[in-house]
Amino acid sequence: MVQKLLITGISGFLGWYLYQAARSQWQVYGTYRSHAVELPDATRLQVDLTDRAAVQHLFQTIQPDAVIHTAALSSPNACQNNPEASYQINVAASRDLAEECAAAEIPCVFTSSEQVFDGTKPPYRETDPVCPINLYGEHKALAEVEMRSRYPEVVICRMPLMFGAAPTADSFIQPWIRTLRAGGTIDLFTDEIRNPVSGADAAQGLLLALAKAKGILHLGGRQPISRFEFGQLLAEVLEIPVTQLKFCRQTDVVMAAPRPANASLDSSLAFELGYDPLPVRAALEQLRSQL
Repeated sequence: MVQKLLITGISGFLGWYLYQAARSQWQVYGTYRSHAVELPDATRLQVDLTDRAAVQHLFQTIQPDAVIHTAALSSPNACQNNPEASYQINVAASRDLAEECAAAEIPCVFTSSEQVFDGTKPPYRETDPVCPINLYGEHKALAEVEMRSRYPEVVICRMPLMFGAAPTADSFIQPWIRTLRAGGTIDLFTDEIRNPVSGADAAQGLLLALAKAKGILHLGGRQPISRFEFGQLLAEVLEIPVTQLKFCRQTDVVMAAPRPANASLDSSLAFELGYDPLPVRAALEQLRSQL
């Protein structure tokens, strides 16, 4: 009997990659709120995860064997400007999902974020205290606490910046590529450091966490890199003149949500479990035909 995996936010960037990685081994069910997408071999359900009764009905109907919770309001600026909406989906809905998983006694993986750290003492390990500087990070950190208080077996996966070519949703590189191919220039930060991974590698890491992890697990990449350095690699792989890239400093740009300078994650624990993300250039070269 094939087990049932419920993926929240299946129409999003990470949800799509997770569906692709899981579909051969699981009977996949996925929730979406408004963005319906065609996903062969998956059962899609339109659910407002902030509606507790709807969540309870979802679990009663599907009776999943495991849950990976990716649905979120994930733009730091959007969260900063819409605090109540951020709280409802990023905290309250996550808490309710944990309670349902606890009642059913099934595995649950939650996708948290590198934004729970302030960026001053990287690379961050799972045991480092959280210290968010924006509301998105605050709500993710609160969700971690709320979920584990309801269900201690929840696995918290802190995710890095992710890139890829999902047909259902853009990653941060698609707007860059459209501008560059149109002959435009883009300004990229030299002082914002992350250790990004491809969506495909992130999805494999989440399935690995579902099978093997306990507590908190970091799923960052192996390579700390600035936005500008990432842009240089992207331009080289796509054979776009690097002269179209202009550098700037994050500290000189006013944004609704402050950003950590270097939120790189130490993912040694995940590497020991078998997590093996590609270096950025190799991942971009693998994606080249889809970009």
